[in-house]
Amino acid sequence: MDEKKAEKERTPGTDSDVSDQGEPEETSSSVFPPQLSANSSLRTAIGGFEVYMAQEGFSEHTVKAFLSDLNILMEFLGVGTAIGSISTDDLNRFTKWLVGERNAPCNPKSLARRVTTLKVFFGWLDEAEVLSKDPSAAVVHKPVITPLSTILSDAEIERALEVTEGMREAEKPDARPHLLFTLLLHTGIKKGECANIVLNHLDLQDPAQPIVWIRYANPRRRHKERKLILPGWWTDVLREYREQYQPKEKLFPCTPRNLEYVLDGVAEQAELPNGISFEMLRWTCALRDYKAGMKAVELRQKLGISKVTWRGVKQKLGKLANLS
Repeated sequence: MDEKKAEKERTPGTDSDVSDQGEPEETSSSVFPPQLSANSSLRTAIGGFEVYMAQEGFSEHTVKAFLSDLNILMEFLGVGTAIGSISTDDLNRFTKWLVGERNAPCNPKSLARRVTTLKVFFGWLDEAEVLSKDPSAAVVHKPVITPLSTILSDAEIERALEVTEGMREAEKPDARPHLLFTLLLHTGIKKGECANIVLNHLDLQDPAQPIVWIRYANPRRRHKERKLILPGWWTDVLREYREQYQPKEKLFPCTPRNLEYVLDGVAEQAELPNGISFEMLRWTCALRDYKAGMKAVELRQKLGISKVTWRGVKQKLGKLANLS
């Protein structure tokens, strides 16, 4: 269900679009419980939707949020309401109730998410031809506007690289800052992904084209696994780093916070006013690839995000590209 299933559970355009929190990944086939009909109760349909989300690999976070929102809809309309009797007017009354009449009024962000839930749920029923018409299609969805992400300019990247290269050539050489900074700049991986890289995730069979595999232990997140290619010179930096730090299992045998301190140190020496963070380098990598003309599907797969999330990310990259 390329258009209707794939609405974001969170508001599009936030930094969480590319963060460690999971998103539902669309698959090539969709599962529709055959027992549902327009006469089925709202409770029954929501039960079928829960099965569908599990089979499609929606993240635990997303499933929990969608079901919470739909439980509120049942509270408003009644658990036994036939799904075929629910109209656009009913859903508009529901959103009005959420904002001003419920004992726990919605803020704009929560309202946007709950409207998204309606569109995903009823869009699924429409796609499955359980309903003859999607009553949520005309419900107004007003996404919350958030600031654009902070990225590193080309000049700031050069200043940071001068610092990290200098550390490699210091009296007491330290290749770790350069290894970390360039790894993030060229791959756009997230903090959790970086911290979980083990040495056997690195493929150096062709030293001119080093590869890092991003792996996940959780089977529900295996769709995020991917192969990322690094510049040929990165192999030499890795060799220097391994000689200096002697890592045994993990590439970076320290806490994620310690890696943040490494980036903080580079930013301080490079005199970068906004600092350097994992999130900043992820967006910087994505923007560089976007401006270089990387195909959308390739960039989405490189970032390890779903088609759902990609919609908001692509819009944001377009805005960042126009400003840079």
